[in-house]
Amino acid sequence: MLHGSAARERGTALFVIIETIVTTVADDGTVNCAPMGVEWDPAANSGAIVLKPFIETTTYRNVRATGAAVVNLTDDIRVFARAAISNPPYPTTPAAVVRGVVLADCCSWREIEVRAIDETPPRSRIETAVVHRGVRRDFIGFNRASHAVLEAAIYATRVHLLPRAFIECELARLQVIVDKTAGPREREAMALLTEHIQSAPHEHPQS
Repeated sequence: MLHGSAARERGTALFVIIETIVTTVADDGTVNCAPMGVEWDPAANSGAIVLKPFIETTTYRNVRATGAAVVNLTDDIRVFARAAISNPPYPTTPAAVVRGVVLADCCSWREIEVRAIDETPPRSRIETAVVHRGVRRDFIGFNRASHAVLEAAIYATRVHLLPRAFIECELARLQVIVDKTAGPREREAMALLTEHIQSAPHEHPQS
């Protein structure tokens, strides 16, 4: 599940929330790709990453079963959009150290092993250690349209929790940013999310 991009204190360390794609593997080998804001210690030599998946998610079940995951950093915003509303198949390569897979087109990745799990519902807190990392290319950064798509992806995962009128208002606001600054990838991702949100059943009260 995607989170916001906040920063918080954990003791003396400052953790930031970094939007990533977390890949995990089930017992039968099925790969799951999930967009997730992870707590990341920006210290250059730090090996600490915290996952906070909801208890009922596939990511949580897989990580608890295997004790491992791969945190992928990608500059393709379409991956976030697709993974927010489904579990699309992507080309992957085997992880070097942990039981898991790496997105073949990611910019860089961290292979992580579980060190501690707080299973208090509704959202777990999984402390991990980075045991391997790799880089394929520089991550130049996201433009404004990409950030707008990330926000839309968050709303796409919460259509059952938030009033539809609020989501549609936010979607219209974000669409303006996309229209002004997007390239083909961002437009494709935003269109996918918009269609998903507009076709979702109205499960939440309008006010």
